[in-house]
Amino acid sequence: MKKFALFALSLVGGVLASGVAFAQSAAGGAPAYAGQVYLAAGLAIGLGVIGPGIGQGLTMLGALSGMSRNPEQVATLRLYMLLALAIIESLAIYALVVALILLYATPSIG
Repeated sequence: MKKFALFALSLVGGVLASGVAFAQSAAGGAPAYAGQVYLAAGLAIGLGVIGPGIGQGLTMLGALSGMSRNPEQVATLRLYMLLALAIIESLAIYALVVALILLYATPSIG
């Protein structure tokens, strides 16, 4: 299984890197690797928000479960829950920043 995963990862990396290796300007003036940059930006934001989404759901599950079991600690649990949600949301913002860097810092694109 490890050999197959390594083979698949290297195959995908080779396919994505081949456009950059043979980059030439297309007829419209955009470089040939423009589509791969758009794909990478979409994957960065798409896959980058899966973890924070699951983390926020689990955080809410734990906080609401704790609030229902111990109503005296609702204020404290709410404070910690909001702090955890803010930290988790920063991970999704990092994924957005990476996607924007891919889109706007790549030469000759956008």
